Amino acid sequence: MTRAKILAARAGAAERAVRSRHLRGVWGLPGTALGAARWPVDWRGRVHLRFGYWWQAHLLDCLVDAQLRAPDEGRQRLLRRLVRGIRVRNLTGWTNEYYDDMAWLGLALHRAAGVGVGRPAAVATIADRLRGAWTDDAGGGIWWKRHDDFKNVPANGPAAILLARLAAHGGDAADLDRARSTVDWIEEHLLDPDTGLLWDGLHVGPDGSIREVEKNLYTYCQGVVLGACVEIARAGGGAVWSDRAARIITAVDAHLAVDGVLRGHGGGDGGLFSGILARYLAQAALRLDRPEAARAAELVLSSAHAAWANRTAVVAGPLFGPDWAEPAARPDATAPEGDLSVQLGAWMALEAAALLERGPAR
Repeated sequence: MTRAKILAARAGAAERAVRSRHLRGVWGLPGTALGAARWPVDWRGRVHLRFGYWWQAHLLDCLVDAQLRAPDEGRQRLLRRLVRGIRVRNLTGWTNEYYDDMAWLGLALHRAAGVGVGRPAAVATIADRLRGAWTDDAGGGIWWKRHDDFKNVPANGPAAILLARLAAHGGDAADLDRARSTVDWIEEHLLDPDTGLLWDGLHVGPDGSIREVEKNLYTYCQGVVLGACVEIARAGGGAVWSDRAARIITAVDAHLAVDGVLRGHGGGDGGLFSGILARYLAQAALRLDRPEAARAAELVLSSAHAAWANRTAVVAGPLFGPDWAEPAARPDATAPEGDLSVQLGAWMALEAAALLERGPAR
């Protein structure tokens, strides 16, 4: 079996495991699906008491990856069910109070259109919310959440990616300008000069000045800024954008990977962080015309291999751990292996590795 087939098979195994263990309909309504936040699924999971809006967005993104890898009519129907399930469970529409959540769903819906599951009105609604979230407080950027004092990379990064992609697909050139301004703002205020990595975010005082900087270094933050730089570079933004992307790859390799394996951030939301970075490292590897692109690919492949090598076997297939360099444990009531986020993070890395073998895709 060729390496391409091996990597595709591993991604397929991760997909089948998540679909079997986590996917459930919504409240008995036909034509709906969502991912239960925990496995084994108890009554709370069956009724989707815990929604996890942005986890569902990444589930949608992973299913789009799978459809690009191996097109299938059944999966396309599932994509439609998941989109409907997200809309139904969100109750009030496509949006919520968190701008990072909305950016992720906008990105996933935008990509889903490429495999025949388009919701252009939903993407437009989300994009309008993101455009309106920009303020001059702390020099620019968008808020993490409405009526909050925090502006961070996890909201601004995916918003910049989405706006850059919209501009590239016949949208308004002002969206590309806003994407550039967003990354410029991040680089000005949240760049760690010692490592070349991006800090998490900053708190804004009542007068609009910066009150406090949160200097945590997460794989998530590096992934979204890397993704934004690659998109802007592809749009003809100039050498500065590929230079920034190259710097992030080098910094990740030096500070957020051990023996080429991206570090983990535990369960809960942290289970998605390194999968997000793997996704955009793969995009950089395929699209960046720089020597660092090869290292980006190596980081993805090493991380995916480690996640697979350290899996454990349970019902319906492989189960992955939150730290890909460590053996996964069978989940109990609290183990992070039971979190949908952790399984999606590994699935993302495996899809990213498979993508490297077949060529560019969004």
